[in-house]
Formats: sequence, structure tokens, C-alpha cells
Amino acid sequence: MKGLTDKQKEILDFISEFSRREGMAPTIFEISERFKIKSATAFAHVRALQRKGFVNRSSKARSLTLSQGEKPRHFSLTLSVPVLGRISAGAPLLSEEHIERRIQIDPKTLPSKIGGQKLFGLQVQGESMRDLGILDGDLLIAKQTDEASIGDVVVAMIDGETTVKSLYLNNDMWELRPANKDYKSRFVPLDKLVIQGVIVALQRTF
Repeated sequence: MKGLTDKQKEILDFISEFSRREGMAPTIFEISERFKIKSATAFAHVRALQRKGFVNRSSKARSLTLSQGEKPRHFSLTLSVPVLGRISAGAPLLSEEHIERRIQIDPKTLPSKIGGQKLFGLQVQGESMRDLGILDGDLLIAKQTDEASIGDVVVAMIDGETTVKSLYLNNDMWELRPANKDYKSRFVPLDKLVIQGVIVALQRTF
């Protein structure tokens, strides 16, 4: 999508995904809520997408549509997902200091129920989750959330370090369970575990 800023690409992806999922276009307010920006800023981004030929919009509510002329040849139905490096305690998870690069993902490869949620990527280091098919060097895609269900593979922070493990309860403690008999579970008091995301997809480069 030549000529677009990263934020404009993200907003275009959101408009496309929201329209596909809900059967109608998002409002300026919904765009501003999704990206935690002012409505005026969201409107400015949409106007920029109009000027560049990627969307059409009238004065009616929910009138945003993707352009159907020659311009869409430059449009790809992909999501721009930040890949995080080392995550430091106390800083917002998706702050620029954590983002190493961005990748483009086809939304069709992701579970349908995660549309509209914030996603991030993490590169796997080590073999602790090997028996679940998560190998060293794999790229995990997670949805940002501080809630998880028992059995979910979560991104959690313990003592300032981020780990990816399966979440279980064991004797009134959270158990972060590996999927490799060569590694041991870690146990965390119920009020001490910080969950940052739940794994929703995996990408592997052979």
C-alpha cells in the first residue's frame, strides 16, 4: 500500500475487517475508540485515505466503502501486526520501544472471533513448548488481553521477563506449564501473574 503511513494502513485494515465482520462500515467514533485517538484525528486519517483513493465516504452514517476502481490493485486485505522484541515491565505492551518490525497477515488465517482486537507477534526462543508444535524460531501471533481461560497458551510476565506457556490452576497457584518434559512448570500466586496476551496463531518459515 504505497503512499500510506503505518497508521493509515492499520485503519484501512480495520475498516476492511470491521466491514467484513459486521456487514457495515465502522463510524469515525468506532475508529477513534479502536486506536485510542481523538475523533478529529481519526477523521483526518480517513480523509487522507479518501484523497489517496483507498476509500469512499459520503455524509451519511456508516458510508465508508473500499474503492472499487483502479486503485484497489494496490490494496491488500492484510493486517499490519507489530512484532515485539524484549518487553520491559511497566511500559505499555505495544509502545514503540518494544516494536522491532511489522508483518502483514491475511485475516483469513486467524480465528474469526478475534476481529477488531489488538494483535502482536513474538519470536519463539527455545524448545519449552515443542510438544504443542511451537518450535524455536516460530512467530507467534497473540491478541492483547489481560484475561485468559484455563488451557490457553498465554504470554505472561514474571519477574520482569516474558514467557509463553499454557495456563492452569494448581493448589491455589497459577501454573505456567511447558510442553516439553525437559522443562518444569512455574507457579505464581494468583495476584502476581501478569497476562499480556493469548496466542491465536503461529507462523513458521522453513
